Amino acid sequence: MDQLLQHGLNALMLGGTYALLGIGLTLIFGIMRVVNFTHGELYAFGAYMMYMFVMLLEVNFFLALLLAIVLGVALGAIIELILLRKLRRADIDTTMLVMIGAWIALQNGEQLLWTGVAKSIDNPFPAAPLVIGAVSVAWNRVFVVAVAAVLIVGTYALINHTKLGKAMRATFQDRETAALMGIQIGTVNTATFALGSGLAAAAGALLGPVFVAYPTMGDLAALKAFAIVILGGLGNIVGATAGGFILAFVEELGAGYISSGYRDAMGFVLIILILIFKPTGLFAQKERVG
Repeated sequence: MDQLLQHGLNALMLGGTYALLGIGLTLIFGIMRVVNFTHGELYAFGAYMMYMFVMLLEVNFFLALLLAIVLGVALGAIIELILLRKLRRADIDTTMLVMIGAWIALQNGEQLLWTGVAKSIDNPFPAAPLVIGAVSVAWNRVFVVAVAAVLIVGTYALINHTKLGKAMRATFQDRETAALMGIQIGTVNTATFALGSGLAAAAGALLGPVFVAYPTMGDLAALKAFAIVILGGLGNIVGATAGGFILAFVEELGAGYISSGYRDAMGFVLIILILIFKPTGLFAQKERVG
């Protein structure tokens, strides 16, 4: 039982960041109908921004986290304005090729700028873990869970209780009718891509100090984000959140009770089974963002 609780605590940390990745991707895919192949690189971008601010510029850790998220939002807005806005009426094949090119360019740019050597990032938390009964958890992981929870709740509130969120939901449900009602679709697209990118950067900024930053770290993160979208159902933020935690728990239990070498495989076996028995995802709801 103690071992199970320990795995559960570890999964909470991963689940929160997985949820951030999934929410960001489901917003972009659901509202813009864009397969965002740069999502993993925005995750890596957040981790590298933490390395730059904390290790090179010696900025306060918490301020560095805020700056990394803001810069992730800004980079997402730039990608949408420069690349995607010009392709709004292009076919899906063209858009996918452009986004694949952007993904490769970003990854090679990171490798050129930061080299292929993994970068560790210091954090200000005590080395001694927080002990809760028979289990323990590092303080930096507690921080990750707390910040991820705040960002998830904040995103849900933005989508469901703000004018921008209402415009996003309307665009998801019927783009043409939303435009006729006066909603600026271009502005909604930019805000959506920027928000999704900021959440991906936040996940990388949170996990970078827990693990390390390296140029290809976004590849597996992007695959997992797509898996979470499939698991949770397209356009469903609650589903993406639940999907992130489910994937994290399956991976952690698989690593703990079968083999750590099969950690990533366990999650994708789950996705295959779900696609066989419920192709729309566990939490799919028709015409919904939120």
